[in-house]
Amino acid sequence: MLGTFAVGKTSLVRRFVESIYSNKYHTTVGVKVDKKIVKVDSKEIALLLWDIEGTESEHDFRKSYLRGAAGYLLVVDGTRRDTLYKALALQSRAEETIGPVPFLMLMNKSDLADLWQIDKREREALEQRNWTVIDTSAKTGHGVEEAFLVLAEKLMEEGNG
Repeated sequence: MLGTFAVGKTSLVRRFVESIYSNKYHTTVGVKVDKKIVKVDSKEIALLLWDIEGTESEHDFRKSYLRGAAGYLLVVDGTRRDTLYKALALQSRAEETIGPVPFLMLMNKSDLADLWQIDKREREALEQRNWTVIDTSAKTGHGVEEAFLVLAEKLMEEGNG
């Protein structure tokens, strides 16, 4: 899980792994690791989910947390445009560190879509790069299961699962 502070990385993991959501903000210090087994094409795949602490910039990011990663979810807060630009920088940094592995961009907080600052044009620019972009809400659960399963499928396709 990559993204800046307060985009919902921890909440997305908790929603996916434990099916719960809390309004309380918990800052991740370092990394928190969870595990969930999912089925992809009748095969079981164990996802080890590293919820990496949020960063203010791509320079604060600890490359060591990514080494060995087969893929990742890049999380953006749709209500804060700056999180998109920071995520783009993080993605470049991640690719420099671990190469071109499967990833998805999650536009989180879809339950607050009326407050989104990221517009259709910016999203289309990402999709033109052939990025998979999924709207999610840790609060309602919208798109969360789908996002993790799509990543699992991409990992299986790449032979990384």
